Amino acid sequence: MTYYKMFYSSPLGDMSLIATDKGLRGIWFENQQYFERGVSELPLLENHPILMQATSMLDTYFAGQAVDVSAMPIDVPATSFQKAVWQILQEIPCGETLTYGQIAQRLGCRSSQAVGGAVGKNPISVLIPCHRVVGSQGQLTGYAGGVEKKRWLLAHESLMKKGDS
Repeated sequence: MTYYKMFYSSPLGDMSLIATDKGLRGIWFENQQYFERGVSELPLLENHPILMQATSMLDTYFAGQAVDVSAMPIDVPATSFQKAVWQILQEIPCGETLTYGQIAQRLGCRSSQAVGGAVGKNPISVLIPCHRVVGSQGQLTGYAGGVEKKRWLLAHESLMKKGDS
């Protein structure tokens, strides 16, 4: 399998984007936990169409507009449970949050910890918004990029939401 890589300079620091010919494999903040997990070969530094699509979406997001990733081809090995959790993440409106327990309830799952594990394995930072998941009392909990980045992303989305009103 061939991997393609681009770097993206975000307001929160540099990001690494990796794709295959089938779809986006991941978006990671440099030095984050699980950085480039699941990429088994050295990627080629090239402007691949899927990476260009992802950078365009990131540009739109950081410019203060919501993005819809449903048309983005995704190529991430995952269990059906992980895919179901990630689908719910994509359905959380920009500027809003859900708790791990609320996601578990939507899935008919008894374990918010299982949901947390699936959220933590999401390799597509920002565009599949795992930063919109909070603890049971609304507290900011773990984020592979760091809780400060999660706080920034939620504040950014709060401003985006106010701009829509």
